[in-house]
Amino acid sequence: MDSSLTHRFVDVNGVRLHIAEQGQGPLILLLHGWPESWYSWRHQFAALAAAGYRVVAPDQRGYARSEQPPDVASYTLLHLVGDVIALIEELGEEQAVVVGHDWGAPVAWTAAMLRPDKVRAVAGLSIPPILPGGMVRPSITRALYGEGFYQIYFQQPGVADAELAKDIPDSFRRLLVGASGDNPLGREPRPLVIPDGLGLLDTMPESPALPAWLTEQDIQAYAEDFALHGEQAFTGAFNWYRNIERNNDLLAPFQGRGIAVPALYVVGDRDMVTSLRLPDGGSPLSGFVPQLHGPVVLPGCGHWTQQERPAEVNAALLDFLARIDGSRRRHYAEPANT
Repeated sequence: MDSSLTHRFVDVNGVRLHIAEQGQGPLILLLHGWPESWYSWRHQFAALAAAGYRVVAPDQRGYARSEQPPDVASYTLLHLVGDVIALIEELGEEQAVVVGHDWGAPVAWTAAMLRPDKVRAVAGLSIPPILPGGMVRPSITRALYGEGFYQIYFQQPGVADAELAKDIPDSFRRLLVGASGDNPLGREPRPLVIPDGLGLLDTMPESPALPAWLTEQDIQAYAEDFALHGEQAFTGAFNWYRNIERNNDLLAPFQGRGIAVPALYVVGDRDMVTSLRLPDGGSPLSGFVPQLHGPVVLPGCGHWTQQERPAEVNAALLDFLARIDGSRRRHYAEPANT
């Protein structure tokens, strides 16, 4: 990792967050997904900083080194967007480009929808903009995929939490390989439905070898930070899922509102998300994001977009930034992966 990458803690929106930062210039916020941390962006810091940007990636509330509020209701999209807006201000900036992966994408899309004065451009990796609530209600996904659908399984307090906390390194190893484009059980994307009587990790047997993009050091980096919360290592992360219904209720007044700022969507063609159906059969991109660039589809890539395909993701982000900030930022030297 580049030695100019620094770490510190900030207090924003009533919660203490750990952030990693590098570079100087216009602000880019990188929002990780489930069940990750700032570390998921390890390959993006140097490339974006070299192009003239200030790059900041927080551990979002409930994750890794950041504070984990005990109340489940403290993890709504309004809280999470509030963290983003407060972080922009705490960093002394007026605006930011906000990039999110997995659960970080709904936070980024929603922040752009609600606060275009603060979010001057937005990029989502893996999860498209499903507005206004960020994700489809559990009552709908239950009807589509049954009780075993992973988001329904996550609604049960303490169940998935205990399963993943039992052996944190093993959990990360199985999840990162199992949801990747290198899943040894098959690479055709399909909805994640857990058979009755089994747990999430039972659907992702341990791989005999790690893919080239993932190392044991990477797994340990995640595991050590999540272990700071002990038996509650994953509870804050699961609480995001336990607010999907509440998010849709809270954001109902914004039904029909789109995203007015420049936007980018990047997804792997082996990402499970590409196999999910929307209840109306439509595309969440249609009509909601008029300034969309892309989508950029990465062949052979699974769910962990910026980790599996760092060079391609960096190129897509820098091309997008060049479009909105001028061609002088388009050219850069791709740093070696660290």
